[in-house]
Amino acid sequence: MLFAVILLSVFFTSLLSGVLGMAGGIILMAILVSTLSVSSAMIAHGLVQATANGSRAAFLRRHIQWSILPAYLLGASFATGLFVSLTLVPDVSMILICIGLFPWIARLLPSMKGLNITHKGTAIFCGTLVTGAQLFAGVSGPLLDIFYLNTPLTRYEIIATKAFTQTLGHILKTIYYTLIVQFSDSLPVWVLILAMASAVLGTRVGTRLVDRFSDAQFRNYSGVAILVIGTICLIRGITGLYAS
Repeated sequence: MLFAVILLSVFFTSLLSGVLGMAGGIILMAILVSTLSVSSAMIAHGLVQATANGSRAAFLRRHIQWSILPAYLLGASFATGLFVSLTLVPDVSMILICIGLFPWIARLLPSMKGLNITHKGTAIFCGTLVTGAQLFAGVSGPLLDIFYLNTPLTRYEIIATKAFTQTLGHILKTIYYTLIVQFSDSLPVWVLILAMASAVLGTRVGTRLVDRFSDAQFRNYSGVAILVIGTICLIRGITGLYAS
């Protein structure tokens, strides 16, 4: 029963991310950390999300904005080096609270709406912040999304470029927790393989549904989704904090 729930969760969250380019990873993380240890959930989540985002990037590869990547990767490398050197262990509740607050702060403070990942300095900052969030809390969707909503990019360019950078982040997260952090339980290999296959299938269905939205609709729905997911992160983080 548990494995069936996980596989169905992977499919539907991948489908959701395929449509909006966001949200699915956080929902899946919430499910996994409720059923597995934190480190095992991070590894399973990393494998599934790397597969889902990787396939999404492959399906939409002609839309990837390669000019953004060098600066983004510079920031990602800095964050990864810092985590490896300090062997940081995550406090999921506190980080979820921070991630949940960030999109609300961005919405409430107009000065922060100038964030635009097509600018080199912003891309470096984004790569550092988003990769750090992935390594520390497993998810980074609300943080990454606000760097794209004020860009001149189309919905396809946003989804494709985010998918590529998220794939790299999830690969780094999987390697980090596999090599550095010890874990006590894990899913059977066959479940992980089926989960990755479900991620590809859900992603394919989701990317086909993108055609149903205009760029304006995509931005409006994405903006609402960011705040909803941010609120979910806040609730989960606060609940976990008081539970501990």
